[in-house]
Amino acid sequence: MEFEEYKQSYVAEVEQSIDFAGQGHDFFIRVKADELVASCSRQLGSLEQRAALDVGCGVGLMSRYVGEHFGKLHGVDIAPGVVERAAEHFPQGKFQLYDGKQIPFEDETFDVVFTVCVLHHVPPEQWSSLVAEMARVLKPGGLLYIFEHNPYNPLTRRAVSNCPFDADATLLTRSRSTALVKSAGLETADARYILFFPWDGAGFRGIESSLRWLPLGAQYFVSARRAL
Repeated sequence: MEFEEYKQSYVAEVEQSIDFAGQGHDFFIRVKADELVASCSRQLGSLEQRAALDVGCGVGLMSRYVGEHFGKLHGVDIAPGVVERAAEHFPQGKFQLYDGKQIPFEDETFDVVFTVCVLHHVPPEQWSSLVAEMARVLKPGGLLYIFEHNPYNPLTRRAVSNCPFDADATLLTRSRSTALVKSAGLETADARYILFFPWDGAGFRGIESSLRWLPLGAQYFVSARRAL
């Protein structure tokens, strides 16, 4: 089904697919947002003057959590209706439709470009061109982030199989995401598995940090830097 059909029920559909984990969708979004902000801060320092782009922003759930940390936040998506919802979730951001091929910004516009659990919905033959487009709009020294489901995690596979709009998903490994950013001419900067435990607390996040190399987390991210 098209994402347009889920613009009002997106969260409810995801909640139903992951209810066995004992945490709501918001928990998983917050963990990814914290990881993104922490990784960007480690590599770029203060983010207050930085511009970020959320590719495949959907209804803006990730933008809502990370947007306040950046000086500017934009989002693009191919689904009519969802960008309006994104603007409701984060009114300070600027969200717009695009054709899924060319990101509607000039070269070297953003300090950070990220995409969260989007690539597995894109036909594999289009992965390289999408990542290349994301790299194009990065400033020299800027960072590109890919967050994705970890296909080696059986509970992740269960959640994907339970979610109706993941019916056509093609999951990609962390090594595949790393290869994609390298093929776009970027240098890998940070990569780790995340979401080993579906529980809140600094203690659990600390343990997860020590396990970031272990390919058992429910999701992962890869970041890569554009050369200066």
